[in-house]
Amino acid sequence: MTTRAHAYLAVCLSLVLLAACATTTPPPKTAQASFNDGEAALAAHRYEAAITEFKKVRESYSSPELSTQAELKIADAHFDNKAYIEAAAAYEDFKKLHPGNDKLPYVMYRLALSHYKQITGIDTDQTPVANAVAKFESFLNRYPDSPYAPDARQKLADCKVKQLEYENYVGSFYLRTGKLGSAIKRLSEALLRFPNVAKLDQTLFYLAKAYKESGDKEQARMILKRLETEFPQSPLNREAAKLKLGFAGSTSQRG
Repeated sequence: MTTRAHAYLAVCLSLVLLAACATTTPPPKTAQASFNDGEAALAAHRYEAAITEFKKVRESYSSPELSTQAELKIADAHFDNKAYIEAAAAYEDFKKLHPGNDKLPYVMYRLALSHYKQITGIDTDQTPVANAVAKFESFLNRYPDSPYAPDARQKLADCKVKQLEYENYVGSFYLRTGKLGSAIKRLSEALLRFPNVAKLDQTLFYLAKAYKESGDKEQARMILKRLETEFPQSPLNREAAKLKLGFAGSTSQRG
């Protein structure tokens, strides 16, 4: 074989080797590598990228422990991204799938917090408030001594105030529109549901006004007396004094 032929074969062999190297499939990314990349993305506030990586870990089924960690990281990424509906769903799924996990106090607290973060105005859907109350109460019943418990109690109290404010809002609407029976029913129930909650002075004032306008001035007197006794510093006592001016010489009758 000539020198030229040898050179030709050498070139061909090199090209074959290069082609083989170019088409070699790289080794698959490990679950641990995806988890590490997810944590890096999360730290950099690239939440969607982080969720993508953590889902790869979860779906790899290579390590139950790592998959469980990834599930919690997905929920945290949604929460940090202020996607609270998705976060609530992810924390709820984790709670159902891992009822004995040592992270459950954290998960239940963050689940309640995810609903709390969805609360908006008084004239909007109140479902997030009700959900937050239920989840905070569930958390506190199960983990009353958790490090998260003080904040949970504070936010639960705030939710109760928001619920009472909504009842006052609806009751005052009924009052303004002349639906006195509905106003009395709504506000009376609120007094029973939310004892010792801030804004109860508003409930009492609206209820007294509804009773007076319905003709039941004796009930109105009793409610105004309670307002004066239980909330002596309430600015509504000034308005309550004006209501009392119409009581002189009246008789009790419910219309």
